[in-house]
Amino acid sequence: MASWLGGLGSGLGQSLGQVGGSLSSLTGQISSFTKDILLEGAEEVGDAATELHVSNSRLREIESINAAQKFENERLKKLCSDLEEKHEASELQIKQLSVEYRNQLQQKEVEISHLKARQNALQEQLQKVQTAAQSAQSGVGVLPPAAASASYVPAVRPSSCFEGDDMDFGDIIWSQQEINRLSNEVSRLESEVDHWKQIALSSKVQRTNDAEQSEICKLQNIVKELKQNLSQEIDEHQHELSVLQDAHRQKLVELSRRHREELREYEERIEELENQLQQDGVSADAMDDSKISQQKKNAQSLERGKVEELQIVKDLEDEIRRLNHKLSSAKEESKILLKEQELAKVEKMQIMQEYENLKSDFSMLQSSVAERDALLKEQEKKLQLKTSLPEDIVRLQQALLEAENELARLSSLKQEGLEKELTSAQHKNVLSVYTEDQNSELSQLRQDLERKESELNESIAERETLIVELEELDKQNQEATQHMITLKEQLSKQHMENDSVVKQLKFDLEFERKKVSELEIEKMETIKELNSQKEKLSQCSCELNDLHLNKQQLQDNIKDFEEQLKKAQECNLHNEKEIEELQQRLKEREEELSVSLSKLTEKHNKESNYACQDLILKEREVEIAKLQNDISENKQLNEDLEKSLSDLRTENGKLIAAVEELKQELSDAISEKNKVYLEKDTVVEALKMEKRQLENELNQTEKRLLEQAHKYKQTIEELSNARSMDTTALQLEHERLVKLNQEKDFKIAELKRSIEQMETDHQETKEMLTTTLGGQKQLTELIKEKEVFIEKFKNQALQVKQELEEYMKVSKKQDVLKHNLEEKDRSLAIMKEENNHLKEEIERLKDQQSRSTPVVEPKTLDIIIELESEVTQLKVIKNSLEEEIEVHKKTIEDQNQTTVQLQQSLQEQRKEIDESRFQCEQMNVTHERLSLEKDEEIKNLQKTIEQIKTQLHKERQIIQTYSSDLFQETKVQTLNGENGNEKHDLSKAEIERLVKGIKEREMEIKLLNEKNVSLSQQIDQLSKDEVGKLTRIIQEKDLEIQALNARVSSAPYRQDVLCLQQQLQAYVMEREQVLAVLSEKTRENSQLKTEYHNIMDIVAAKEAALVRLQGEIQKLSNRSENSSQEMSRETIQNLSRIIREKDIEIDALSQKCQTLLTVLQTSSIGTDNGSGGVNSNQFEELLQERDKLKQQVKKMEEWKQQVITTVQNMQHESAHLQEELQKLQAQISIESDSNSKLQVDYNGLIQSYEQNEKKLKSFSQELAQVQHSIGQLYNTKDLLLSKLDLVTPSVAAASTVSQLSGIQYSAPEVLSDESKLLQNELERLKSKLQEKDSTIRTLQENNQRLSDSVATASEIERKSQEGTESEMRQIKEKHDVLQKSLREKDILIKSKSDQLLSVSENLSNKENENELLKQAVTNLKERNLILEMDIRKLKEENEKIVAKCREKETEFRALQETNMQFSMMLKEKEFESHSMKEKALAFEKLLKEKEQGNTGELNQLLSEVKSMQEKAVTFQQERDQVMVALKQKQMESSALQGEVQHLREKEQRLNQELERLRNHLLEMEDSYTREALAAEDREVKLRKKILILEEKLVSSSTAVENASHQASLQVESLQEQLNLVSKQRDETVLQLTISQDQVKQYALSLANLQMVLEQFQQEEKAMYSAELEKHQNQTAEWKKKAEKLEEKVISLQESLGEANAALDAASRLTEQLDVKEEQIEELKKEGEIRREMLEDVQNKLMDLMNSTEGKVDKVLMRNLFVGHFHTPKNKRPEVLRLMGSILGIKKEELDQLLSEDQRGVTSWVTGWLGGGAGSKSVPSTPLRPTHQNIFNSSFSELFVKFLETESCPSIPPPKLSVHDMKLLGAAGTGKTSSTPSNSQMQDSAASAMSRRPDANPFLARRSAAVPLIMPTSNSGHLLMKPISDALPTFTPLPVSPDASAGAVLKDLLKQ
Repeated sequence: MASWLGGLGSGLGQSLGQVGGSLSSLTGQISSFTKDILLEGAEEVGDAATELHVSNSRLREIESINAAQKFENERLKKLCSDLEEKHEASELQIKQLSVEYRNQLQQKEVEISHLKARQNALQEQLQKVQTAAQSAQSGVGVLPPAAASASYVPAVRPSSCFEGDDMDFGDIIWSQQEINRLSNEVSRLESEVDHWKQIALSSKVQRTNDAEQSEICKLQNIVKELKQNLSQEIDEHQHELSVLQDAHRQKLVELSRRHREELREYEERIEELENQLQQDGVSADAMDDSKISQQKKNAQSLERGKVEELQIVKDLEDEIRRLNHKLSSAKEESKILLKEQELAKVEKMQIMQEYENLKSDFSMLQSSVAERDALLKEQEKKLQLKTSLPEDIVRLQQALLEAENELARLSSLKQEGLEKELTSAQHKNVLSVYTEDQNSELSQLRQDLERKESELNESIAERETLIVELEELDKQNQEATQHMITLKEQLSKQHMENDSVVKQLKFDLEFERKKVSELEIEKMETIKELNSQKEKLSQCSCELNDLHLNKQQLQDNIKDFEEQLKKAQECNLHNEKEIEELQQRLKEREEELSVSLSKLTEKHNKESNYACQDLILKEREVEIAKLQNDISENKQLNEDLEKSLSDLRTENGKLIAAVEELKQELSDAISEKNKVYLEKDTVVEALKMEKRQLENELNQTEKRLLEQAHKYKQTIEELSNARSMDTTALQLEHERLVKLNQEKDFKIAELKRSIEQMETDHQETKEMLTTTLGGQKQLTELIKEKEVFIEKFKNQALQVKQELEEYMKVSKKQDVLKHNLEEKDRSLAIMKEENNHLKEEIERLKDQQSRSTPVVEPKTLDIIIELESEVTQLKVIKNSLEEEIEVHKKTIEDQNQTTVQLQQSLQEQRKEIDESRFQCEQMNVTHERLSLEKDEEIKNLQKTIEQIKTQLHKERQIIQTYSSDLFQETKVQTLNGENGNEKHDLSKAEIERLVKGIKEREMEIKLLNEKNVSLSQQIDQLSKDEVGKLTRIIQEKDLEIQALNARVSSAPYRQDVLCLQQQLQAYVMEREQVLAVLSEKTRENSQLKTEYHNIMDIVAAKEAALVRLQGEIQKLSNRSENSSQEMSRETIQNLSRIIREKDIEIDALSQKCQTLLTVLQTSSIGTDNGSGGVNSNQFEELLQERDKLKQQVKKMEEWKQQVITTVQNMQHESAHLQEELQKLQAQISIESDSNSKLQVDYNGLIQSYEQNEKKLKSFSQELAQVQHSIGQLYNTKDLLLSKLDLVTPSVAAASTVSQLSGIQYSAPEVLSDESKLLQNELERLKSKLQEKDSTIRTLQENNQRLSDSVATASEIERKSQEGTESEMRQIKEKHDVLQKSLREKDILIKSKSDQLLSVSENLSNKENENELLKQAVTNLKERNLILEMDIRKLKEENEKIVAKCREKETEFRALQETNMQFSMMLKEKEFESHSMKEKALAFEKLLKEKEQGNTGELNQLLSEVKSMQEKAVTFQQERDQVMVALKQKQMESSALQGEVQHLREKEQRLNQELERLRNHLLEMEDSYTREALAAEDREVKLRKKILILEEKLVSSSTAVENASHQASLQVESLQEQLNLVSKQRDETVLQLTISQDQVKQYALSLANLQMVLEQFQQEEKAMYSAELEKHQNQTAEWKKKAEKLEEKVISLQESLGEANAALDAASRLTEQLDVKEEQIEELKKEGEIRREMLEDVQNKLMDLMNSTEGKVDKVLMRNLFVGHFHTPKNKRPEVLRLMGSILGIKKEELDQLLSEDQRGVTSWVTGWLGGGAGSKSVPSTPLRPTHQNIFNSSFSELFVKFLETESCPSIPPPKLSVHDMKLLGAAGTGKTSSTPSNSQMQDSAASAMSRRPDANPFLARRSAAVPLIMPTSNSGHLLMKPISDALPTFTPLPVSPDASAGAVLKDLLKQ
């Protein structure tokens, strides 16, 4: 995948790089082109010819550039098409990949849901186990269940901002991670379950043990420490998470900031480019404005010139008038000529300006071309921006994915850390539990020793210390309770936070799914935008082509303008020539005038009669001036006409541009139409693709549903197997029948629902059809409106064409006017010539006048008249010309008006075009909406079709196979119709077809309904009998349940029984589940492996089996209709056969009877008299036989009916029995496995129980021996002390007291520190040895003084030493035994932990392997199904193609045969015609020869002709045969070619299949290699774990060895000490011998003292007898205790028997539990309601408690008053009397109280107020009302406490003397009156306290009855809570020592 995507990306990058390169080259060319144009505009060339050359060269350059651009455009188009093809291919591949990934996602989600369900189930089991463990431990201490829940911190998957198709990969990765996490959690939960099971089992064993308190306290401390560590680590992890989130946010902020900066830069670049464009436009406008201003200035200068010319004309007239006076006028006229030259120059400049204007127009056009290029560049830049934006998005997505991966990694690390901590904590707990088991026995023995020592060593001095310790312990207890409450609150908060996190995660999941859908929509939109951009590109290419066309038109226009320029230049030249001629004429006239002036002056001097001539001259001058004015006016007209021409040209150009714009708009509209049609086609294709995808998805979902159904069936079967492990076969049948009934009901309900859904779908399809028809009508209306718009545009275009033609006509008229002007100019020239002729004639006249005389005056007058007439004629001509000029002006004005009108019409047309564009856009929007609606409707239709398909699949497979083709055809027709509706109207025929198809569907549905009804009736008929039986069984069961309910409800121990049931059920179910899971996992693993190997073989076999299956399906479809009938026929035939046989037997018997009767009758008639007795006997026998036969017949009939019923039942039950047989076999195998395992476990438990009992007995014996030896030692010690009062009694007492206190204090240390047990034992032994040393020293000193006493003492000492030595040996043996047991238990623990780890690892591995195999199997199944579908489709297509090919081949062969026949016919005809022609020629020859008369030759020729004809016929036949053979060969060759092609196609297909199989094999090998790698990784991990465990083993073994070494060292030190003691003993023996010698020496001196010694001996005997009695009493007490212990053992055995009975009852009650669960749920609901009520009541009670805090009862106040009365000082009698009067105490009582002694009362008051040992539960610090202990303690408990405190009497303080010590020793026997039942009370208190944590045998906890934390299950009312077990006694009642204080108080409370 990655390689493919990489290749695609590289290909796209290369193609985009090529496009970028070509675009850069194009932009470079355009920029160079614009620079050249600007440089050209800057250049100025003088001559016109050079300008022409330059323009031609530039035109060639432009053409070459144009050709290059066209080539590049074509290349770019090719690239675009290639890219589009690649894009489409990539889109298809991406769609396929996305479909695959979505399928994988759905699979993963299903797996996640399964794992979550499994996790929830395991958590529920955990909670059950925890509750069981809590109830088993009964207030031992709350182990935190929230730790497990707190450890579940799910991996947060952050929502990404930008997501595309890459999110599919991300989703898959995340789902795999989640699956791994869930599987890890599952394994963790299973391990926790095992742990809790072990705890439960250990709690069962430990219930009898009394030494769990210290271990539980330690565990609680460890739990607290772990919780603190956990909270610290959670805080650290949260801190790290916040840091990471901040970093992630900073990264996101930086990325968004960079993105914004880049966007701003792009916007600034765009703005700069727009500013540059505007500046270019402004500069162009400024240029135009400057040129216009220059033209205006020129016009103003021309007007000024006109005014100056008028003034000059006036000056000339004045000068002509003043010719006679001034001669300087000639100079002024020369100046005037110079000014006229300037004017000519100005005209030339105007012409040049016009040329420049034309040039500027050309440059303007070029600038417009440059602007278009710039627009193209901008579009390209925008495209590049758009292409770059997705790259930025991809980068951001990659960054987000990296951040997400980091977060996931951190969360996984966090989870791993938490899990490791939990596992370590669990291991610690397990180890602590096992250490508890190991050290429980030692601790019991040591506690018993300490109790005995504490009973001997109680004193008053320790009470104060005990009270202080009590206060400290109370404080610690309060602090611990507060700490536990805070911990509970923290855990609840954490739980709530975890729940909120889970909810947030679920919400995030949903939000991300929505985002995925939105992103898919955005993807579709981006695809649409890409398509639109492609269309824009095509538009741009069209616009480029239009620009090229415009360029060509502009070039043509430039050529026209150049021609016009040439014409104008020619006109200019002509005008210049005329001006020069006029100047020459003027000069000549001036010369003539000067000559005439000189003559006139002469004549004036000569003659004065020439006045008239002067007048004539003046008139002539006036006429000349007028002519000049006309010339100037003509020039002005010329200029005006030229200006109008230029205006008309510009207007023409504008009109041409408008026409081009209209054309472009038309082309745009056409392209938009094409786009719409293309979009429709693409939508149709996409719909088809989606339809195929949906069909594939449907098939896949159906397969998944089937698989899930199988899975659920399997799970149901497993559950039913697990439930019915203890139930009987009748219950199995009952459940099966109930399930069958339910399934049938469900099937009926489903069929009804399917019918209703079909009806609703039918209605919806009808509504959809109506909506589609409406949408089609709207589409047709839209299309009609578009056609109307197109027609309008066409009309507008026609109008524009007409206006163009009118303009052309106007331009033609203007050309005609130009011709007229030229003719007028010519006429003017003629007039000028005539004027010249007149001047010449005037000169002649003047000459004649000068020559002639004054007689010739009438001639001159005639001439003058003629001249005047000519002048009038000229004036008329002038007027006519002026009129024509006015007409021309009017026409020009009309033309201007028409141009204005045209401009207005153009503006209107533009407005209309804009409006039409807006309407088109609106139409497009509406069309898009309609298309979206259509898409939705099509999707809805597809959904309905899919629903119908699924329903049809469910109903019958036969009908599906029969009618699927029809339905698909109708579906295709409907879809095709809907797709075609977007282009054309939906035809009626298609609608009718749809209606027919729907009617056929309705008919099929009705038929199916009828079949369903008939089937349901049959089912009902069959199930009535079974239902009747079931109802009877159910009624019986209900009666039994009611009886049991009555029993259970009547029993008071219902709650206890329920608890026991729940516990037993939970343990049994868990055990069975674990065993079943293990066996199932192994079985599943093997099955999946075999399936995995088999599927590969099946895939190959499936293809071959497809054809067989199709045939078999048809056979089965025929069989399935007749199968039920055949079955019924067979059964009926069998029954009829049996009935016939029975009927035949009956007929035979009846015939026998008839024959016998006839015989009887005949015999009776024949022998009435003779043989009557015999006949009667025979008759009786026959009657008996008849009765027997009747009975047999009845039996046979009953048997027949039974057979019929049994046959019917067998028909119904045969299939079910087979299934049940299989199930039972599986169950039997499972049960046998479980039974064998249970037996093994049971045997192991029995053995362990027996071993424990043996150990207990041995320990009790050892205890008795130790206690006996201790008693002997103390007796000897007391004797010695009593004898040796003189030798430092106080020191010995102090030492013994200190030693005993040390021993006393060492007890809690022993309990607190587990690891230092052996050291404490050694210290105790050392202290005993020191005591012995001290006693030996005292004995040595005493022996010197008392020889006789020393002898007795030495004997006692020897005995004591032997006892101590034996004790030491016994202790050593016990120590060795304990070490061995410790080692064995360590080994067992290690082995079991290793086994647990291996089992858990195997389980996890097998689960992983199962999951992998399941995934592989599902993937293979899906692939297999897809392959089957593809093969079916391909086979169908192949069959169709083959059929078509065969048809075409047959047609081709028929055509070839006809062709052959025709060709044969043609050839025959040609041959016949040829033969006829030859015959005709032969006849002609014959005729000719006949004419010649050659008959002989004629005959020869005829014979030759005949022979030739025969030869020709033979040749023709041979040719025909050859042709036929050739054609056959050709046919054969063509057939062979077809076969060859067919074989080649087969080869290709086979090759393709081979490649596919190779790919599949490669994939499978890859998967195998991956699995192998995964297995290797697992092996590596397991090996690492094994190494770690081995290291741990080594470390533990080293620790054990070190401990054993230390123990051996200690033993050696003890042996050394023993050796020292023996040496000292030997020394004492030697000293004794010496002393005996001294005694013998001093015998004489001590003779007098013998009497005293005898007296001492008598006293000692008395003491011995007393001590013997004491010992006997002690032994009696120990025997009693042993008997009590035996009674306890017997009671425990009885309780065991009761427990076994309860187990049996529980096994019975498990049957009822199924029924009771529903009642329990209802009761739970009621319980919740009652609980709410109770909470309200509790709140009210709390308010009452708070309100009644200050109020005190009178009785209590009286007690307080009486108690406090004796304690205060002597100065308060009056105050006390006032208090007594307030409380209502009589004066007599007050007097009595005052008169009493203080000592007796103070002792009682102090005992009550907490001065004595009884003040155990009175708090020194007053409890606050807000404290929780008051809330949790009930009133009964408080009352019991009060009684308890008042009942405990105080012990008087004993004195520290030897006699008192004796008394204390005697107190142990129980004979002293001061403490009669103190030991019993303390025993009971200790036994009660042994159940609590932090137990001290000397301390009574104050809040003992108050639990630390309310357990979660007991959230009831205060009064509803059970009374605590451990409550101290309050009166010295004569209670048996085995009865506990709690039992006594319970009895009291019951009374």
